[in-house]
This record gives sequence, structure tokens and C-alpha cells, in this order.
Amino acid sequence: MDLLRRICGEITPGSQEHRARAREHIRQLTMPDWALGRLLDLAVDLAGMTRDLSLPVARKMVVLMAADHGIARQGVSPQSSEITRQMVLNFLRGGAGINAIAGVTGTGITVVDMGVDGDLSVPAAAGKLADCKIARGTADFSLGPAMTREQAVRSVESGMRIVQDLAPRTDVFATGEMGIGNTSPATAILTLLAGETDPGKFVGPGAGLPPEKLAFKAAVIRRGLEVNRPDPADALDVLAKVGGFEIGGLAGVILGAAACRKPVVIDGFISTSAALLAALMVPASEDYMILAHGSAEPGYGTMAGLLGKKPLLELGMRLGEGTGAALAMPLLDAASAVMNKMATFSSAGVSVKGIR
Repeated sequence: MDLLRRICGEITPGSQEHRARAREHIRQLTMPDWALGRLLDLAVDLAGMTRDLSLPVARKMVVLMAADHGIARQGVSPQSSEITRQMVLNFLRGGAGINAIAGVTGTGITVVDMGVDGDLSVPAAAGKLADCKIARGTADFSLGPAMTREQAVRSVESGMRIVQDLAPRTDVFATGEMGIGNTSPATAILTLLAGETDPGKFVGPGAGLPPEKLAFKAAVIRRGLEVNRPDPADALDVLAKVGGFEIGGLAGVILGAAACRKPVVIDGFISTSAALLAALMVPASEDYMILAHGSAEPGYGTMAGLLGKKPLLELGMRLGEGTGAALAMPLLDAASAVMNKMATFSSAGVSVKGIR
């Protein structure tokens, strides 16, 4: 708990001074006023986060956290929990979607076992795995708390420690996850923090649940909320009652990145549920979040609205793993290039009147 308190206490809002200086510089560049639209908004955001108008974003890292969920035993996912273990090995061997996309966007991957229900000590896996396993999956939150409060704290602090280890060689963090059944805890978190009692309108197919089973999934989540009655003002209580180990870990990554004044690119539906918890713990952490893409899950729009943000991309993606976050990284590179490589009207000898 000491680490959690210390890191949360180190988070300060983004720099308004550097945001203003970025806007001033952008308006001197050789283009019509704000002609690159949201790319320039991103540049301003990055300046406020990093306190640096050069926008250092070259060294990128997806922290991909994996864990299993007891609620999967209720049939809320069409896949078995064994898939979580198999996919972690796939990440380590370089064969997953995140490996393919990260490879072409210059993004590193750190895979973390937060609570996979299985043995991951398989020599055929070539990549390295960070072992932060808290337990072999959470308990079934439709019957009682997903974890203890102590485990919730431990999961968040694990994410913070990962950031502390990676920060000296990382400019931009990103979130990714793997865990069969994890759209259910994410939906429960959203329902609570949106002030709703019925998760029905937020429930989606996750990894491919048939439409005729969505009502059943909503009923299971609703039962979990009724059984546990989490306090929506207490992020750790919400995490402990209906969350997941990887969701807590990602909240820790987000808070850790904010404490380091480094941008953190948030992937899809699961990662954004972690962002909601991080924002509840420390509202100023929102200043360091960049939403990568609009998840196809029906509750995602409400999540983005709660954070007051718009995703950079809208591609109908719902894979998770950090794929959307990795795919958004070239936009950060482009924002940095605009700030560093575009000529100003003065340096280029271009008349302002000739363009504006």
C-alpha cells in the first residue's frame, strides 16, 4: 500500500504552460491555422504530458497483462480459460496480432502474468515473461468478491513496479491485455462508474458470444453487482469486488506512467475500464491518457465519455492485446515530426498572408 500511496501522490496535472507554448509554436508553422486538425491536438496533449516541445515518443512499449477470471465458468465467454495460457505462449513466440502490429510500428512488448490459471514455464516460448502472478485467476464475482482488497492493491502496485522498471528506457507506454471472460468485469466496472444498475445496454459479445446469449451474460454480471455491492467511489473496492488482476495491473501501469510524466496509450474496452479506475483513484492521471481506438464493444462510447476523450482511430476493432494502441503509435510519431521538422513562416521565408 505504501507504493500505491507514493505513486498516486506523485501525479500532478499536465503542464498548461507547455500546452500553451505548443499551440504558439504550431501557429507559426507553414500551414493554414490548425490545418492538421486532431494531429495538432495530439501534439498539444503530448507537450502537456512530457513538458517537452520536442515530444519524445521514439521508445514505445506495450505492457500486455494476462489473467484468468472465475466468472468465465458461468459461460459468459464462448472460449475456455485454457485459451488465456495458450495465447500468452503465442505472444511470447511472436505469433499473435499484437506481435504483427507492434513489429511494424516500432513498439516493444512486455508480457506480464498477473494471474493466468496454468503453467507458463514452457521452454518453447522464446520471449521473456514477467511473473507477477497473484493467484491462478480471480474468484467468480457472480458468487462473491473477485479478489481480496489486499490482492487488489497488489495488482495495482505490480503495474506500477513494471513501469518503474521500464521507465528509464521507455518514452511512451501502452496497455494491452489477455484474459478469457474479461469483458464481464470490464462491463461491471463501467456499469458502476456510469451510475447504472443494469449492465444490459453495455454487454457485448466479447470474444464472440452469440447474440442469443447476451441477456444471460448481462444477468450474470447483474447478479455479481447485486451480490457484492461495490462502492463506486472507492476504486479499490470496485476492483476487488468485480475486477480482474490484469485490470488492476493496467490501472497501475497508467498511474505509474502518469507519475513519470509519460504518455500512456489506452487500448480498447478492457484497458479503458482500467483507465476508469485509475482516473477514480487520481483524476489528474487522465491528463496522461490517450485513447487509441474506439472498441466495437457497445459500452466503449460511454467509457470514452466518462473520461472526456475521443479515440484516435475508429476501425471497429475488438481484439485487445494492445493491438489498437500499437496501431496508433505512428500518429504520435507524426505529431512529434510536425513539431520538430516543419518550418516556421519565419525560417522558410513564407508570408503568413500567402497561406492564411
